[in-house]
Amino acid sequence: MSQNGQPSHIEIRGARVHNLKNIDIDIPLHQFVGIAGVSGSGKSSLALGILYAEGSRRYLEALSTYTRRRMTFASEADIDSIEYVPAALALHQRPATPDIRSTFGTSTELLNSVRLMFSRLGSHLCPNGHLVPPSANTALGKALTCPQCGVQFWAPGAESMAFNSDGACLQCGGTGVIRTINEDSLIPDGSKTLEEGAVAAWNQFGTKWMYRVAGELGVRLNVPYKNLTAEEKQIVLHGEDVKRLIAIPTSNGRLVELNCRYLNAHAAIHEGLKKATSEKGLVKINRFLTVGICPSCHGTRLSERIRSSQLCGLTLPEVCALPLDQLTAWIQQVPSHLQDEKLQAMGESIVRQYMAVARRLMELGLSYLTMDRAGSTLSTGERQRVQLARAVRNRTTGVLYILDEPSVGLHPSNMDGLLGVIHDLCDHGNSVVMVDHDVRMLRHADYVIELGPGSGTHGGRLLTQGTVRDVEKNPHSLIGGFLSGEETVQVRTPCDENHVFDEGTIFLKTRPLHTVKALSVAIPRGRFTCVTGVSGSGKTTLILESLLPALTALIEGTKLPSHIVSVEADGIHRCHLIDASPIGTNVRSTVATYSSVMDDLRKEFAALPSACQAGLTAADFSYNTGSLRCAECDGTGEITMDVQFLPDVTITCPTCHGCRYADSARHYRLFSTDENRGISLPDMMGYTLQQLVDLLPQSDASASIRRIRHKLETLCSLGIGYLSLGEGTPLLSGGEAQRLKLAAEMGRTQSDAVYVFDEPTIGLHPLDVRRLIHVFDQLTSAGATVIVIEHDVDMMVNADYCIDLGPGGGNAGGQIIYTGIPKGMIQCTTSVTGHYLPLSDQAN
Repeated sequence: MSQNGQPSHIEIRGARVHNLKNIDIDIPLHQFVGIAGVSGSGKSSLALGILYAEGSRRYLEALSTYTRRRMTFASEADIDSIEYVPAALALHQRPATPDIRSTFGTSTELLNSVRLMFSRLGSHLCPNGHLVPPSANTALGKALTCPQCGVQFWAPGAESMAFNSDGACLQCGGTGVIRTINEDSLIPDGSKTLEEGAVAAWNQFGTKWMYRVAGELGVRLNVPYKNLTAEEKQIVLHGEDVKRLIAIPTSNGRLVELNCRYLNAHAAIHEGLKKATSEKGLVKINRFLTVGICPSCHGTRLSERIRSSQLCGLTLPEVCALPLDQLTAWIQQVPSHLQDEKLQAMGESIVRQYMAVARRLMELGLSYLTMDRAGSTLSTGERQRVQLARAVRNRTTGVLYILDEPSVGLHPSNMDGLLGVIHDLCDHGNSVVMVDHDVRMLRHADYVIELGPGSGTHGGRLLTQGTVRDVEKNPHSLIGGFLSGEETVQVRTPCDENHVFDEGTIFLKTRPLHTVKALSVAIPRGRFTCVTGVSGSGKTTLILESLLPALTALIEGTKLPSHIVSVEADGIHRCHLIDASPIGTNVRSTVATYSSVMDDLRKEFAALPSACQAGLTAADFSYNTGSLRCAECDGTGEITMDVQFLPDVTITCPTCHGCRYADSARHYRLFSTDENRGISLPDMMGYTLQQLVDLLPQSDASASIRRIRHKLETLCSLGIGYLSLGEGTPLLSGGEAQRLKLAAEMGRTQSDAVYVFDEPTIGLHPLDVRRLIHVFDQLTSAGATVIVIEHDVDMMVNADYCIDLGPGGGNAGGQIIYTGIPKGMIQCTTSVTGHYLPLSDQAN
């Protein structure tokens, strides 16, 4: 307790969540606390699995039963006790992708202030087309009177100016785009019959049986589509909306008669489009559509009436197209241009409301974004910074904020803005716990907790805790040397400046795209190139939207994207994007299945004499569909229980204890002459990859075992040997997902390959970054061209070549500022990135 009798810290006793080893720890309140440790050491288990889970759960438990049954919250953490934990909010590393109607303006709520300004302070068209000057009548709830024609009318309210409501363009419904059906995609293979699925539009959306209705309308079902008569094709593509009685077979072979409404091929797509309310929902249907800018609103999403209103000479769409810094400068000038004192006072009030949010967003490096920017196009880092700005705006007190790697996607130049947000949260009486690897962020923490020493079963212990100085001096600390600067930054010897292009060159020339100007760039082949620049400077546009599509088109012999002038890459036959997107979509995807190790293991178990005698095949050893899977959880390793008025509870399956297999699977064992002493497949699912490598025989091994060993050794060399074979891939961190994707590409000749990595250091400890740099070295040594989009300066100084974009973001960027060896970027006065490079004397 503190001197005033208030708790000074959170007390956690006996923490056993995931790999935490029954640790006891006190975490200071009302301070900025950083949690460090290598990947898989238990940082997220402590921060999210205990602090957030318990802080949010205890708060929600105080609500009524009626309210709680409509909410989901975490189950109790596996701990002995936790005391003095405040209500908790978590800002996750991967915020949810916004829906199709979300924009930067709506997600930040800045657009609310702008719409209010236009509604109350703007000039509006009367029904006869005259522009009526600003009037206080709108705010007073009175009608406006046109001074030219005398007609009275009501000005649009702030809500009526929203493209998500009455202000939406009638043609596109407020989305800004029109989706038209691509006729060629409806019947991609005319040699198929309707029975064989010729109409691709009927092969999803719950209409696979629609061909039977077409048959009742007179269309032949056993004739190739291309041989149907014009009348029959007309029925398939544009037939009338009628009902017919048809018989549909069920899974058990019975026939069910239904009176079905006929959806022709076009109607089936329109029906699917109506039901698609998110970007994810549009994925299946987009292949049937051609997307273009709405010809009515020209992409602004707004109706003609709303587009006609003006404020200080600009329309709402024109204002929404301004970058945030320019928009802010314009908005601050609005009150001074108003003639009426009441309007001026109102304008100043709205400006203050706007600035409270806009100032933080600009400090966080988002000044280049426009309010009309679609939310789905924002990067993970941009979405997370929007979350942070909103958290500060809410002016909460007494809350525990859990920040999961807030430095993700942040250029070093924007760190001060992020730290300002964190200190504001603490100054308001809140507590901040941050999980991060960035030493620049950790150096500013009031208190640091380090977990380790290793990952998985080798982690989960409390290594050090205390002030930054305490951690730096502790001999057990793995992060201390990086905090103090004693650890060497450069761990790889880059190529000599005079030989960077000895292996060849990839040339790319583009036209302007988004805010990126027309560019011409040369990228050295067989080298490690780092693409740098502040947020919004054009890195993604240059590499992910230009270079990758251009190389793909070149390799596949298809047409270049319209904004690509030319690309030259002789000898390049493969290009791969290795990003941090999650792997797998459900609990059935594991490291074992993704790496294909499971395929070979099932073959080995099926070849056992005992398995052959029992008539088992490799299919029986599948935990998804095999006869040996756990019947209780159906091979998922967990079960969900309905607790009526409480949220559903998901627990580890009590029958198989999470191994996914029935007890009968334990009768079949490998690696022993006496099968009772070997190891079963259920046991293997709980082993780490490194443990399995140590277990596998090195001699007299079958081809399957040799393949298994090779795959596992590759995964271990990438630094993820601590993962268990049965680890669910959807739960992997971004860095773990990247390395698992990369594993299949290691150990082969790479001179014909280009690898693009999008911020690969996300979720990586400085020691893990070193390991990743070693992987890049392996790839380039095998001839690969490695291109990395990165903000991490440690990664930059180890590159052979750098391409820096800028100088700013948005309209202030989009140019190539510097190309060359890393050291030269320091002397480039226009490079913001160059100011932060910690190059040593041994660098190029």
